[in-house]
Amino acid sequence: MSTHQNLLVELFVEELPPKALKKLGESFAQLIEAALRAQGLVGEGAVATSFASPRRLGLHLTQVLEQAPEKAQRVKLMPVAVGLGADGQPSPALLKKLAASGLAADTPLERALDGKAEALFANTVQPGASLAQGLQQALDEMLKALPIPKVMSYQLADGWSNVHFVRPVHSLIALHGDTVVPVSLLGLQSGRHTQGHRFEAAELRLEIEHADHYAEALKTRGAVIASFAERRAELQRQLQAAGAKLGLKPIDDEALLDEVTALVERPNVLHCQFEKDFLEVPQECLILTMKANQKYFPLLDAAGKLTEHFLVVSNIAPADASAVIQGNERVVRPRLADAKFFYDQDRKKKLADRVPGLAKVVYHGKLGSQGERAERVRAIAHAIVNQLRSATVPYTVDAKDQFDVLDSKVQQAAVLAKADLLTDMVGEFPELQGIMGGYYARHEGLRDGVAIAIEDHYKPRFAGDALPRNHTGTVLALADKLETLVGLFGVGQLPSGDKDPFALRRHALGVIRILMEKNLPLSLPALVQAGVAAFPEGMLTHATVQEDLLHFAYERLTGALREQGYSAQEVDAVIALRPAQWGDIPKRLAAVRAFAALPEAPALAAANKRVGNILKKSEEAPVALNGALLQEAAEQQLAAALQAATAQADPLFEQGDYTGSLRALAALKAPVDAFFDGVMVNAEDAAVRANRLALLRGLQQAMNRVAELARLAQ
Repeated sequence: MSTHQNLLVELFVEELPPKALKKLGESFAQLIEAALRAQGLVGEGAVATSFASPRRLGLHLTQVLEQAPEKAQRVKLMPVAVGLGADGQPSPALLKKLAASGLAADTPLERALDGKAEALFANTVQPGASLAQGLQQALDEMLKALPIPKVMSYQLADGWSNVHFVRPVHSLIALHGDTVVPVSLLGLQSGRHTQGHRFEAAELRLEIEHADHYAEALKTRGAVIASFAERRAELQRQLQAAGAKLGLKPIDDEALLDEVTALVERPNVLHCQFEKDFLEVPQECLILTMKANQKYFPLLDAAGKLTEHFLVVSNIAPADASAVIQGNERVVRPRLADAKFFYDQDRKKKLADRVPGLAKVVYHGKLGSQGERAERVRAIAHAIVNQLRSATVPYTVDAKDQFDVLDSKVQQAAVLAKADLLTDMVGEFPELQGIMGGYYARHEGLRDGVAIAIEDHYKPRFAGDALPRNHTGTVLALADKLETLVGLFGVGQLPSGDKDPFALRRHALGVIRILMEKNLPLSLPALVQAGVAAFPEGMLTHATVQEDLLHFAYERLTGALREQGYSAQEVDAVIALRPAQWGDIPKRLAAVRAFAALPEAPALAAANKRVGNILKKSEEAPVALNGALLQEAAEQQLAAALQAATAQADPLFEQGDYTGSLRALAALKAPVDAFFDGVMVNAEDAAVRANRLALLRGLQQAMNRVAELARLAQ
């Protein structure tokens, strides 16, 4: 009987790409574990632990069998008529089939129906794979499926053979308990040796005696924390402790934390600082240069303001760290000096003086220059202000910021918003576009609302990002995203599958958030139409740009609402009406959720669905409801109840009280039930039949103003 032991697999490699390390480590462990499970070599309740450091990928897996259990197998051979002769003896075809299947000629066979004909089956026992066989297969499969960002080709020690992997591999460990599993990979035979930290290890070449000793041996003798998660937690702990000692807080950046974790085998956090004079430069510039170029962790004060202190993460822990600290301080100064130089130089030229240069900056081969784009954004923004001005639901702007003033600010911000693309700072750090424009606008003394709008017009840049802070920025951000969506859809650059090179899904989600969270009384079709009108005739070559863009936007909206916790039924009920104004969608969803909780809801939703089916099948021309033709008591009562309910529900709907409107319609449950129980809709008299259909049509229209309630029916 095969016994359980814990398994260790490790590849010791040259330095792995830090941005890919976390995913590589997780995939390495998952792929090997999945392949071993598929072969029956892993016991129930087994626990997998992945390891990933700059120079190793590993897996520790508990309850791994030396031999997988046997499997019963039923093999279909061929029809009885073909496999047996008239005398009941095996035919040559059957004997050949048995031999090809690895079965003896005298293997007991079973006759059983297979469809309408009888067939011959062989019941056999398939021996389980050995761990050596299974692990070899798992390693081969892992090699093909590992998500390597860029494959490297290198030569083996024999001087002739080439292999392909993310980085050259120097050793392979495969231990089942304390026994080496004989497997090979990338020209290497498995063993039990690895290497520790290049400079800190007590023993450079480590022998791992047992699979369970790996992590501890590396930590104590090799000075390596092999687990990515454990190393990341230790790094985070040291960062927080070092910051707290100074009364400061390290910048919160998960991506940077992951990347630095992938750069060190055992982190050692050190405190450094630079000259205070550099703090005159916008902190976003300093933070970005420290993070992007040096992988440092800037320290912020309680108000979130950058200080002259920062933390570095060293891969060594010398007794005297002064040389490491001074070296990092010396390295950062030229970077900060460059940022200060760019900032000082950029402020010598006004944003307005840079605008003509945008005509020479290509935006897209089919959509012209950034200068042309800025004009389109300006036109769309102007149209948005006019739509807000004439909205049926009043949109309130600040008392001193009426629509003419708002339009003036929006026009100025739209013209200047892209000018910072031509500054030295944005040329060095494209991530700062918009942000630097805001700083330069304030330096020039432009109206604060304009400067904020320039800074905010890319927002939201990512999921969870803040929205624009003022009315001017809100209009400009919406116009900018609409121009991008309309333009790229208009030249056929639609996203497909997982490919979205222009981040159009992100732009659509930005439009969704602005419209909904700012509660803007704007019609999406009208916005898209304004976007199309801003482009010169003939530039948009995609014939169905408006239709396709609206469909795309509603798809993104549906997905976004489901991610917020609304059920598929709730979302479908609201989106089915294709509401033009997205600002009140949250209120509609809340109303649908409240309605669905009412005891009358299931019956009314089912009745609504039934009404819809009846009206779809009807070939009658719609007529107005005639009270004189209401013959049955149930239909008379329903008409009266509908009139009373709508008299209460419609004013609430117009006021935006969707919950109250639907609650008022709940009173229709009893008369609707009575109507379907006692009234034949398809009456023989054509006039009566048309009148009953008119009653149902009125019922459907009244109930479906907030959402299509039939979608709530199970």
